Amino acid sequence: MANQFGPRQPWQPAEVAKFFSTLTVPWWIAGGWALDLFLGVQTREHEDIDILFLRRDQHEIRAQFQGWDVQEAHPELLPSSWPFQEWKQDMPLSASVHDIWCRPHESDPWALQLMVIDTDHNQWISRRTAQIRGSLSTLGSVTKDGIPYLAPEIQLFYKAKGLRPKDEVDFARTLPALDGKRREWLAQSLALVHPGHAWLTKLT
Repeated sequence: MANQFGPRQPWQPAEVAKFFSTLTVPWWIAGGWALDLFLGVQTREHEDIDILFLRRDQHEIRAQFQGWDVQEAHPELLPSSWPFQEWKQDMPLSASVHDIWCRPHESDPWALQLMVIDTDHNQWISRRTAQIRGSLSTLGSVTKDGIPYLAPEIQLFYKAKGLRPKDEVDFARTLPALDGKRREWLAQSLALVHPGHAWLTKLT
């Protein structure tokens, strides 16, 4: 798969889990793959794979990618032909960085993207609004194979902003599997950040 910043050849969740198996800090697969891991089946092709980590753990995460080409995404530089800056070893991330593209070598396809979430003690904080937060224990779950993934209601909350066709499909497929507690959280969060959102009528 190609994009304007070079070809992509995203890893599978099992490859990511093997790569991160020695990490002592938490991480979760996010994006569309998170929903498929929650559902227990791959429902569509995925053009990339996102891995969420806590900003406070950035040094341990960066150390895992020694020798890699690791690039911070800076959307404010768009439409630049290269809206990235190298994330160098031992360099702290700017607070504005939430997306990092990674590939083994600059001549290789992009393998995965890292997503950053902020914390306050033992709570995660949404970058959409600090009013949306929760215990780190609610951030995700683990598959039977031991692969951690972002909670589906949290992933759908982030997908709700763009409403791309694939996000609509992901919502429709995942909604029947959400229990009352997950539906309630998603409805309350959408009402706060996106009042009048089209998904609200389907959640209540």
